[in-house]
Amino acid sequence: MNKKGIDKKEEKIWYKLDLSAIVYPTLQRQDFSSVYRLSALLDEEVKPQLLQEALDAVLPRFPSYKVAIRRGFFWRYLEANNRPGPFVKEDIKNPCMPMPFKSNNRYLLRVYYYKNKVSLEVHHSLGDGTGGMYLLHTMLAEYFRLRGEKISTGYMVKDIHEKPSEGETEDAYMRYANAQVRPPRASEKMYRIKGTPEPFYTLNMIVGIMPANQVAAVAKGYNASVTEYLNAVLLYALLEKQKQDNRGKLRPVSLAMPVNLRRFFPSETLRNFITMVYPTIDPRLGDYTFEEIVVQVHHYMRYYINDKFLRGDITTNAATQSNPVIRLVPLFIKDWVVRQFYKMVQDKNSSAGLTNMGILKVPEDLRPHIKRFDICMGQPFSRRTNCSIITYENEMTVTFASAIKESDVERVFFRKLIKDGVPVKIETNRN
Repeated sequence: MNKKGIDKKEEKIWYKLDLSAIVYPTLQRQDFSSVYRLSALLDEEVKPQLLQEALDAVLPRFPSYKVAIRRGFFWRYLEANNRPGPFVKEDIKNPCMPMPFKSNNRYLLRVYYYKNKVSLEVHHSLGDGTGGMYLLHTMLAEYFRLRGEKISTGYMVKDIHEKPSEGETEDAYMRYANAQVRPPRASEKMYRIKGTPEPFYTLNMIVGIMPANQVAAVAKGYNASVTEYLNAVLLYALLEKQKQDNRGKLRPVSLAMPVNLRRFFPSETLRNFITMVYPTIDPRLGDYTFEEIVVQVHHYMRYYINDKFLRGDITTNAATQSNPVIRLVPLFIKDWVVRQFYKMVQDKNSSAGLTNMGILKVPEDLRPHIKRFDICMGQPFSRRTNCSIITYENEMTVTFASAIKESDVERVFFRKLIKDGVPVKIETNRN
């Protein structure tokens, strides 16, 4: 017993918010939360009771997800949450609804089901899509074990009887924020879509499903990777939309693209470990053919996405948090400053968001039970569209999410893919 009469094993577990997570609660408002959704289509209709049992069994294995967010005088932090829940619910039409911190017994994740679909929604304060995908895969593996199947661990399926490593809950940013220079941030205002806002809370989703091998073949024809090619297609669609707007004054078109830093810096973390890069086309320099856009994106990616530039970016991001003066500023002042900076600078640095989680793999004995994976970035902070890409087996899904009525960008994007010879099947929750 310690001097307060509490067994050390019963002391509360808490985590500092990681370098990315610090921003997300600051941007929280009544009609917006930084929430993303990961989904899996199964080979059978979901049994909700078994899914609940699987969630209950798996969540303690992910201690940095079984938490509530708390507010201190200087910083927010995550505290272990032992309240009942979270509870599996039937799915709703509009995903990624705002996630108030005091609702849902203070859990920052939700699990939904609909027919043969399981969806996990996570507040970005907990972790990025990679961390969330580990939780989803492990939960699905346990679900099928409860159905009587023998499912192995491996890939993104964790052993729920294994103690989490310290590396899984680390703030990996701070380990690698050690470059000798801090690259400056771009600050030029980019082209923004002027769309008609949907009523609260309406999230329009358009999903394109296509054969991954045919996308790869088309990309190869342009001497580009799949990610470079799809970035180029979205930039092309945004440039076409800006022409349609006919505003007279052109602006650069840019994408905010998260890079998974685990590819470059060894880390087991299941929390946030991403940084943003911004492939850009400036139409003020002249008209770009699609081939020229691909070349521009290709060279941008090869130049910026490497451990040297990314370490510098991490160091720039970490500089503010480690500043001794800023550390002593009360939280309400930090919130106001960050919010104003994000609205006036950061949010205007890109025209749309694009993330590609790449190719997912699961243990061999789980493969027959999973038909498809989807990812949705959730509602953008401002009027624009977000694009999320994921591939499983030979099926690639491209999901657009926006809170505006117009779908001009999405239409041009998918038409360009079809023109390039990629067959696309469209699904949507729009009326």
